[in-house]
Amino acid sequence: MAKIVDSSVLITLERRNLGLSHLRPSLEKGDEKIALAAVTVSELLLGVYRADSAARRLRRESFLDTILEAVPVLPFDLPVARTYGRIWSELAAQGQLIGIHDAQIAATALTHGWGVLTENTRDFQRVPGLSVAAPTWL
Repeated sequence: MAKIVDSSVLITLERRNLGLSHLRPSLEKGDEKIALAAVTVSELLLGVYRADSAARRLRRESFLDTILEAVPVLPFDLPVARTYGRIWSELAAQGQLIGIHDAQIAATALTHGWGVLTENTRDFQRVPGLSVAAPTWL
């Protein structure tokens, strides 16, 4: 199953100075498709703009640019918004809310019939019907 890669996974890759090839062991098949949710890109850009030094900002920006050249970004469009509304409503009714961005990522994945690759399995597993996987380094 194709996977949307969560920012937690990409942040670990960036901090460890690793490339996308290090995700292969975490995928069911080495050539499994991956993508980013648009909100994930916004989370990573926040890290770029909040960097505590020019050198760190440049390193983060370069890493993100490399990722964006290689990985497609799935938009938060009307079908995703509808899924998001349903997910949020169901989780709220159960008293199991997760972060807004995580719910948007989950909605993007569900809308496209994909799973999520994340270090934050605890929250994503609350979303009914969502396939959640952790990277092999966890």
